[in-house]
Amino acid sequence: MEFFIHESSYIDDGVIIGPKTRVWHFSHIMAGTSIGSQCNIGQNVVIGPDVSIGNGCKIQNNVSIFKGVRFEGDIFCGPSVVFTNVYNPRAHIRRMDEIRPTLVKKGATIGANATIVCGNTIGAYAFVGAGSVVTKDVPDHALVFGNPAARAGWVCACGEKLDKDLSCPACRSRYVYETGRLKLL
Repeated sequence: MEFFIHESSYIDDGVIIGPKTRVWHFSHIMAGTSIGSQCNIGQNVVIGPDVSIGNGCKIQNNVSIFKGVRFEGDIFCGPSVVFTNVYNPRAHIRRMDEIRPTLVKKGATIGANATIVCGNTIGAYAFVGAGSVVTKDVPDHALVFGNPAARAGWVCACGEKLDKDLSCPACRSRYVYETGRLKLL
């Protein structure tokens, strides 16, 4: 099996889908979009146009990923997450030439019902809590939640919250905070 597309989904011409990727019920992948290998796209997902999704991403049901968004690999995107692409939309003013790019870096998790305002970067292995509204960049390994989302701690690459000593209680990885960044020891 190169990839699987459920018969109820619609894939526009010019879409690239990697091997072992699955696209489930009622989804629409728009022209110019590229989806890597071993991804899982849930039901009723809209992606594109011209979106880039890396390898190993899991996009749950009812997610909307619009033009200007790029996922690196191994991203988890919870149900009903929405990405915007124009900062100040108006129905009566065409602003598609004002799209602000959004980058989600490797290994990040975005919880259910989060909204990601365009023009921001979600750092590698960051964790955005369910229902959060991201209005600014999220650093690598940051745990953020709320409206607007604010940092509430740090998260290990394995997904567990780090303790006060920046150690992971699950996998025992240790980190240090240097030059404005969290680094694995």
